[in-house]
Amino acid sequence: MCGDIESDETLAEEYYARFVAHTRRYLATLGDESHGGDPVYAYLDALFRNTLSAAAELGGAPEDISGYDRLSMEPLVYARLAGFMAAHQPLQEDPLRRLIEALMTGYTEGEEIMAQAHGHDHGHDHTH
Repeated sequence: MCGDIESDETLAEEYYARFVAHTRRYLATLGDESHGGDPVYAYLDALFRNTLSAAAELGGAPEDISGYDRLSMEPLVYARLAGFMAAHQPLQEDPLRRLIEALMTGYTEGEEIMAQAHGHDHGHDHTH
């Protein structure tokens, strides 16, 4: 039984290590998009990059929280923040739809980086 717990903890930290590696790879591919010099989009891109980069670092987290625990809990904080901010938008702008579209864009980007990572040969079989 103890071996199962250790195995689960090891697997969980492997998930976090994979997230960190994929995040760094993804951020490296983004480049410096100018968006036609639009300062609003430049600000939003920088905010996204900085937030994603911070999520991949353990620096500010308490010592007793694992990387995997952070990875599983932080999206809930970001979703709560997004909901709070969306609640202050005019309904005619359909803030929920915009949030869902942004959520799905991020999910797709995460899947794409995972697919690219699985494209390399690393000597073991995956069961999907």
